[in-house]
Amino acid sequence: MRITAVTCVKNEGPFLLEWIAFNRCIGVTDFLFYSNDCTDATDRLLDRLETHGVVAHLPNPATNRNYQMQALKAARRHPLVKQADWVWIADVDEFLNIHTGDHTIPALIDACQNPQAISVTFQFMANNGVEDYVDAPVITQFLHSHNPDIWGADTAIEVKSLVRSDFPTEYFGAHRPFHDDEKAKPKWTDGSGRQVPPPFRKAAGKRRIRAFPARDARRFATLNHYALRSLDSYLVKNDRGDVNREHRAFDDSYWRERNDPAYFDNSILRYEPPLRREMARLMALEGIADLHAEAVTLHKAKRDALLAQDSYQQMRTQLRNAPPFSDAETAILKELAGA
Repeated sequence: MRITAVTCVKNEGPFLLEWIAFNRCIGVTDFLFYSNDCTDATDRLLDRLETHGVVAHLPNPATNRNYQMQALKAARRHPLVKQADWVWIADVDEFLNIHTGDHTIPALIDACQNPQAISVTFQFMANNGVEDYVDAPVITQFLHSHNPDIWGADTAIEVKSLVRSDFPTEYFGAHRPFHDDEKAKPKWTDGSGRQVPPPFRKAAGKRRIRAFPARDARRFATLNHYALRSLDSYLVKNDRGDVNREHRAFDDSYWRERNDPAYFDNSILRYEPPLRREMARLMALEGIADLHAEAVTLHKAKRDALLAQDSYQQMRTQLRNAPPFSDAETAILKELAGA
């Protein structure tokens, strides 16, 4: 089975090897990376991995700031996608945690009875007080999340999708495939092997629906989303997405919405032994360990440069002290307290 992972990256250098190794452990056979504007050795590390036959790496073809969608449009024409049995579109902070069989993508496909697409529900893994960046597998550091069935005040939670080659795809979205025939009824399941809800399936090209009710949707798989990681890494991520931070007030809502640590879940640690072995194998390839070490050094240097700015010192303090609840959840809690 050929399974191609497609992803877009910018300054993810310290985290690349873990993500690639993890996906190799769950059955991904091919990787197609698009990168843009990297300053932390991400692009050079991917180039070196490409020389070893581990990944394919291309510059992002975007002509505007819509990097992901333009890359996904181009990806459909790439041989690694055209030749794939399945395509897995995900980000480098997302890890597919499979609960069935031998915990691989083929086992998930079997459990879902070989549908044409599988949309797996996010579980947002909290920062839970981890401040310092350390060069260690992300999946071992963050083991708490929100209640899996409820995210803040929402019972519908976003998904990412595995897509079989015969799905009637008009185009790939970041979260789900889209088709142009509203009457089409592809066999399309959630992470429990149930047909996805009709409103989600029928979105076709008209509405970009990317969520459905999460209750009982993760029997066979969960998508662990490490959107925050350490506080250090979140500051660097924030700078990557906003070069004008010195001149803007900081909104901590994204952090708060993903930092509820009420639920403990260490099931993904089943992958730690094979993950570490695969990471060691990749590190042993010529030039890879040095480029990974450079990416780590540059990540830390960026953190230090940011913390030399008063605005980032204030941001760090604000995030450290922020309650782990979204605004909507906070309003509900206040209402209950006053009842």
